[in-house]
Amino acid sequence: MARQQIAVLVDPLRRLLRRGATGNTANMLRKLHAADVARLIDFLGDDQKDTVFTLMLDEAPERAADLIRELDVPVAVMFLAGLSDDQVASVIAELDPDDAAEIIPAMPEEQAERVLHLMKDSASEPVEGLLSYEEETAGRIMSPEVFALEEHVSTASAIAALQTSRSEDLEMIFYLYIVDDRGHLVGVCSLRELLLSDPAVKLGETMNTRLTSVNTGTDQEEVARLVARYDLLALPVVDDENKLVGIITVDDVIDIIREEETEDMLLMAGVGEGDEEEVLRAPIWRNALQRFPWLLAAFVGGIIAWQIYEGFTVKLNTTSGEGGVSLIVVLAGFIPIIAGMGGNSGTQSATIVVRGLATGRIHGGLDFRVVARELGVATIMGVTFGGLLAVVARMGFYEIPPLMSAVLGLAIAASMTMAAVVGAAVPMLIRWIGFDPAIATGPVVTTAIDVVGIATYFLIATMLLAG
Repeated sequence: MARQQIAVLVDPLRRLLRRGATGNTANMLRKLHAADVARLIDFLGDDQKDTVFTLMLDEAPERAADLIRELDVPVAVMFLAGLSDDQVASVIAELDPDDAAEIIPAMPEEQAERVLHLMKDSASEPVEGLLSYEEETAGRIMSPEVFALEEHVSTASAIAALQTSRSEDLEMIFYLYIVDDRGHLVGVCSLRELLLSDPAVKLGETMNTRLTSVNTGTDQEEVARLVARYDLLALPVVDDENKLVGIITVDDVIDIIREEETEDMLLMAGVGEGDEEEVLRAPIWRNALQRFPWLLAAFVGGIIAWQIYEGFTVKLNTTSGEGGVSLIVVLAGFIPIIAGMGGNSGTQSATIVVRGLATGRIHGGLDFRVVARELGVATIMGVTFGGLLAVVARMGFYEIPPLMSAVLGLAIAASMTMAAVVGAAVPMLIRWIGFDPAIATGPVVTTAIDVVGIATYFLIATMLLAG
């Protein structure tokens, strides 16, 4: 449903909830897709949200499960927290195993254990199996319910098996996966190829053996990259023995991409990890605690920059021209533009590299070709803006000597060039160490670039002017 249509429904839903017209509200919700109800919930107060969820739960656990599936995990857990263990178990049992494996770890540990115990073995076993894998891996996000046939099965028998399968218990069937008699994944066949094949031909004769698969321990970011690179609708998951154990569909990948991009944005802003819902709903003290290390780094960087400034003050504490204006005062006036241009240059390079690492365009490790390219671009920009600043400085209110104009030009060129090298190299170094490279565009590296820029500025000034 389009955003405009959602906006039209908000006021009628609010009026029904204020009047306590539960019957009419239930009828209205019954006509809406769960995804649209999830969007409407964002416009409601907490009490109204609880009422909507209760009405959908009263209709059927399946209906409540449909809504839970569309909500962000923190919001889903908030709704489930107000239910009895039996009610939570009935809702979780209606979810696909991969969706349940995402919700249960976010619940309080004791409640999660009770809910798993209350669920029937047939529903809890697949979920517990997924929970045995590490978070953010293919094994955790896959669906263990996958349709596969052995290679000796004929095309006609495969089509008949598809028609008689309980498709409602399976993930979306985009491809038919073929296994050998020991369950090893050996090939794949699209439904189109299956329908166009001779009914008597065996699957082993028509299958494509050049298929893309991932191991249960593969990182979910790599899963998303593979799906995007090869334009896949689904990706099979195998264990260490190459046995088919699950499938990841494109709808799961879309969620991964959204989560990873949100996480990168939050890291780049220096406000911690998680998703936007966690940040918005977290207690004030927790938000402050998450942001404190990043701001502390910026604060310490500022102190270092100040000490650098103070250290060069003595050497540059001379006067210039008839006005008796202190040289250090004139130089200080250009600090914002030196630091700003260097910071912007570094941030641009870091952003390009972080995005390249996220999409797989740049592989892990230090790629000197990328660093050299950013160095070249920054050199061109640095020389351009350095020359421009030297000219502008000569046109200022105070008559600045040519040598000082040269200092300003060299300083901004050097600052932008070094910042670009740092911005390009640090994200790759961070990835090589094993951390998320998105932190390279956060306050820590930005502050480091500012400190380097100021130090370079005053070093050049001291060398050329303090004689």
